[in-house]
Amino acid sequence: MKAINKILFPVDLSEASSKLAPDVIDFARKFGAELHLLLVTGTFEKFKTFYIPHPSLKTFGEEVLRGGQKRLVEYVEENFSEFSKLKTAVVQGDPAEEILKYVESEKVDLVIMGTHGRKGLDRILFGSVANEVVKRSSAPVLTINPYR
Repeated sequence: MKAINKILFPVDLSEASSKLAPDVIDFARKFGAELHLLLVTGTFEKFKTFYIPHPSLKTFGEEVLRGGQKRLVEYVEENFSEFSKLKTAVVQGDPAEEILKYVESEKVDLVIMGTHGRKGLDRILFGSVANEVVKRSSAPVLTINPYR
């Protein structure tokens, strides 16, 4: 079995992310792995077709990024304060694409993701980031339903 030295846990700062934190810590401890937390904030490029001045979108995007960084620090303090081998990152973009880029750039050995269990119209409208990452990731992906 390939050594697992780096584990990526993409978070969306929802209740599900907090529910999964203890399991993710257990995995990282069992493997003696460095744990990476990644928060992906959305982009606002699709709103350029509306009459919203470009500087306003840019400013709003920067505020969302800063807010995400602040909230991620709080999330780490709440859920990972006793875990020392931790690295965090906040990026903007499409969540699945940014997770996949991070896997490659950081040479991640395992991805642990929560699923939201969306079905029907919800899944069609919001898609499945976990599903996309499972299909395209070069690293193994472990998905966990936080509500079961």
